[in-house]
Amino acid sequence: MTAAQTQAAGDAAMAEAVMASARRTVLVEAEGVRALHAALDGELGERLVEAVGCMQSSGGRVIVTGMGKSGHVARKIASTLASTGTPAHFVHPAEASHGDLGMIHGSDVVLALSWSGEAPELADIVAYTRRFGVKLVAITSRAASALGSAADVPLVLPAMPEACPNGLAPTTSTTMQMAMGDVLAVALLSLRGFTASDFRQFHPGGKLGAQLRRARDLMHAGEDLPVVPADAMLSHAIVEMTGKRLGVTAVVDGEGRLAGVITDGDVRSAMEGGFVDRPVSSIMTRNPRRIGPDMLVQEALAMMHKARITSLFVVEDTQLLGVLHIHDLLREGVA
Repeated sequence: MTAAQTQAAGDAAMAEAVMASARRTVLVEAEGVRALHAALDGELGERLVEAVGCMQSSGGRVIVTGMGKSGHVARKIASTLASTGTPAHFVHPAEASHGDLGMIHGSDVVLALSWSGEAPELADIVAYTRRFGVKLVAITSRAASALGSAADVPLVLPAMPEACPNGLAPTTSTTMQMAMGDVLAVALLSLRGFTASDFRQFHPGGKLGAQLRRARDLMHAGEDLPVVPADAMLSHAIVEMTGKRLGVTAVVDGEGRLAGVITDGDVRSAMEGGFVDRPVSSIMTRNPRRIGPDMLVQEALAMMHKARITSLFVVEDTQLLGVLHIHDLLREGVA
């Protein structure tokens, strides 16, 4: 066997081993989530309802804590809660022992994570909750552990094998903890009636923030809105379209109501036999598609795709306010 053949055989063996490990990891972790789903039909579900009620009615914040890998998961849970309308932040248990216990108020709820329930670093924060009557919710796999037995509401997850072949590295356990955190966050946002509009307040940046913007935020209005009166001539419309550079102009009646639309395609069709000036009403498309100013731009984009158009006119109470162009959505990262 040549060196190249040996290398190819080694690469193939490595690829096979990687894929076998990947499939096993996903399967084992999926079994953990399935076990979590089944457990919700029993005591875990009853405790979940209690925990959500506690967090919803506390009047304070959810203080999430954990050590090691559970601590990393706790940070993510705190972030998810905060971004979905439940005031929350992460407190590191070691820092809590050195002054950060002062961040926890009597109206707060502490959510502590420890798979074994025996993390010694949590001792001070647990003791603090017991001393000052702060509600303690635990996510653990052992009800009889120090954390599980101290908690007001222990959320005891099924003890499932780790995906790590040595059964040591937190893998399945952290996936299940993460899922439980999502369960809490989604239940709370559902109870609060948390909407896409609320969500945007906490996610103003990036593509997600762009998708949650409203038509009024991106539309061309005022001097930037291409518009001609219904009695205008085609030459006037061409000048307006050329100046505003959107490839479209609105046509409005004497009351400022949207009567029609002329696109650059309409102009080309009208000029196929040579330019002949004529009233815009003779070539405009009547009753063009329109949207309200508070429509989410991602919904407007879906309308554009479905109708295979590049612009939508924004109307409120029959009055033309602006025009939303697909180029604006592309520029903002919506499309």
